[in-house]
Amino acid sequence: MTNFFWVALGGAIGAVGRYSIGLWLINLSKLFPFATLIVNITGSFLLALLFAWQLNQDGVNQQLWLLLGVGTLGAFTTFSTFSLDLVLLAQQGEWLKAVIYALLNIVGCIAAVLLALWLKS
Repeated sequence: MTNFFWVALGGAIGAVGRYSIGLWLINLSKLFPFATLIVNITGSFLLALLFAWQLNQDGVNQQLWLLLGVGTLGAFTTFSTFSLDLVLLAQQGEWLKAVIYALLNIVGCIAAVLLALWLKS
C-alpha cells in the first residue's frame, strides 16, 4: 500500500505542475500547443536524468523512483494530451501544424533524453 501512496503523491505534484504550465502558457498555446510540447520535452529530460542518476547509485531507491519517476513525471508528461492535440489539429485541417507538432515532440523528447544521458556521463 505504501507504494501506491508514493505514486499518488507524485501524481498530484506532477498533475499540478502540468496544469500550472498550461495556465502560464495559455495565450501562447492558442496559436500552437506549446504547453504540451514544453512539458513533454522537459519531462523526458527529467525522467532520463532521474533514470541515469538512479543507475549510478548503490541501489535503486524504490520510494524515490515511485514518487518522482512514476508519480510526478508520469503525471507531468502528457503524451496522451499530445496525441489528442495532434488529432484535433488534423481534424481542423491543420495538417502542416500537425506534422510539425509531431516531429517537434518526437525529435525534441529524444534529443532531451540524449542530452540528459550525455550530461550525466
